[in-house]
Amino acid sequence: MTRILLALLFALGLAGCGFHMRNKLMLPADTAAVKVVSTAPYSELAKLLRRSLLASGATLADDDSTAPAAQLQVLSERWGDLPIAIDAQGRAQEYSLRYAVIFIFRREDGSELVPQQVIELSRDYVSPPTDATGTTTEREILADELRREMSASIIRRIDSVVRNELREGRSISAPVEAGDGQVIPAGPAPAGVPAIKTTIPTAKPVPEPAAPPVQD
Repeated sequence: MTRILLALLFALGLAGCGFHMRNKLMLPADTAAVKVVSTAPYSELAKLLRRSLLASGATLADDDSTAPAAQLQVLSERWGDLPIAIDAQGRAQEYSLRYAVIFIFRREDGSELVPQQVIELSRDYVSPPTDATGTTTEREILADELRREMSASIIRRIDSVVRNELREGRSISAPVEAGDGQVIPAGPAPAGVPAIKTTIPTAKPVPEPAAPPVQD
């Protein structure tokens, strides 16, 4: 009971000093509906991302909708178990469970808001060769934790870019264009997020007409 009271007091103290967990994505009210797309059917990560977006106040587009919508695309999910410790008989005793995801976030017009990037997470677990059942259970628990952390990491990446765009006074709905049709660079990305590359076409020099021959 004492521990519970202490935990509550600690949480209240953090809230009173202005500390807030950043688990939500800040989206403007006029943001288009977002569709979460994954290459893996029945992806648990996609489900977690949808829940996070809904909790942030975003509107989710229906999977079968043909209306323009922003897209959070999960391009790849990869799992791996890397042995990191062996016993005297050369059998693996400890593993590192690794989870890597490639994603991209596109505006409703198809342009990139968050460029394609990779997030990789890992957790270590003990796997005695004589206790396969216990190892399977522990691995499943770790996998669930990694999915939740991956979802939070992706939302944080998107949130960093969105906040940077809004801080610079730019709209996140569509790229800014100058009067001559040239795309204005998006500016530097926040720390930890690759810069968005934008190409501005340059005008080709026009050759000067040849001078007429001088007649005597």
